Amino acid sequence: MNLEIILHAGLATGTILLFAAIGEILAERSGVLNLGVEGMMLLGAMTGFSVSLATGNPWLGVAMAMLAAGILSLAHAVVTVSFQADQVVSGLSLTFLGTGLALVLGNGLTGQNAALIPNYDIAGLAAIPFIGPVFFKDHSPLVYVGYVFAPLVWFYIEKTRPGLHLRAVGEKPVAADTMGVNVYALRYFYVFVGGCLAGLAGATISLSVSPGWYSAQTTSGQGWIAIGLVIFAQWNPLQAALGGYLFGALRRAILDLQGPPTLLGFTNPLYINSNFGFFLQMTPYLLTILALVIGSRQAMRKRLGAPAALGEPYIRGERGL
Repeated sequence: MNLEIILHAGLATGTILLFAAIGEILAERSGVLNLGVEGMMLLGAMTGFSVSLATGNPWLGVAMAMLAAGILSLAHAVVTVSFQADQVVSGLSLTFLGTGLALVLGNGLTGQNAALIPNYDIAGLAAIPFIGPVFFKDHSPLVYVGYVFAPLVWFYIEKTRPGLHLRAVGEKPVAADTMGVNVYALRYFYVFVGGCLAGLAGATISLSVSPGWYSAQTTSGQGWIAIGLVIFAQWNPLQAALGGYLFGALRRAILDLQGPPTLLGFTNPLYINSNFGFFLQMTPYLLTILALVIGSRQAMRKRLGAPAALGEPYIRGERGL
């Protein structure tokens, strides 16, 4: 088991979760819970691959993936922000809608060869012992974007006036509205941005990290993991990035620990039987379910630092949050 390889793979796979989780953080910090991340990611993966296949331009595929998922997210915004419907039900419906659209529109893409985003080294930094091969060698440009994206989003939320408005809308929408902040417009905007980032996460899968269109298994539940990661990260982009990278490394480590049973003629002390490995692979998903259960309890959610108005529709003129 090579630590360098595990960490390198963890950064690549973790970038997918980073984009999806930060998108969900922005939506939830505005007060809107969106459980449709999985569906938006799958639609983004299909759209990006399809556009890249048709045009030969993977970056155009990434842009269209973000747009497609962003447009889909607006359906959730209309239902929850304008019509004040239940956000959990709407989000689950969005997952089914996005998955269905991706499977129908992506029919026939399996086995096709689209133009993919190439990997690059960062000159100079890639030569640093251990750190260079892990962080700066043979990665997609999207991975390098992820390095700076999480700190920038944290700075935006915590240190800027638009970030202050975002936090106000998610914590005290009545007070924000009184101060002249358009609660409805901001919630629409951040749900859309969250959708675009989910689409970016999907395109990262199909055009970079795990190239190819593999139908319903393309996202492999990573959208749900991103939602759970938001809770564990306590709605902090930096912690979400770290959690995404650690989860990616864990997935690779589990694969490496499943073989081979013998090494150079001797029993491999790190070998894990594939049946037991199956249960290890379930562990992150069980943790995700646990996170969702915790997040559904209002008292626990408040203790974890969730936005006070998360999941609560805002109706102008009514007293409350």
